[in-house]
Amino acid sequence: MTLDVFGARLELPPAEQLAFLTGLGLLAALEILEWPVALVLAVGHQLAHSHHGRVMREFGEALEEA
Repeated sequence: MTLDVFGARLELPPAEQLAFLTGLGLLAALEILEWPVALVLAVGHQLAHSHHGRVMREFGEALEEA
């Protein structure tokens, strides 16, 4: 999804990822999750779903198998 904000194009992640990240933010705001934990989960989620993070995804899969 792409938004035009003040003449700049803002590219948002797909709806599923946006919902996940919003949920993490809400849990952190309500202090159900600590901010550092929410941040680590968000970064890990983005890396796992990034097309450019294929190497990281394969590395994570290798760690899961170990």
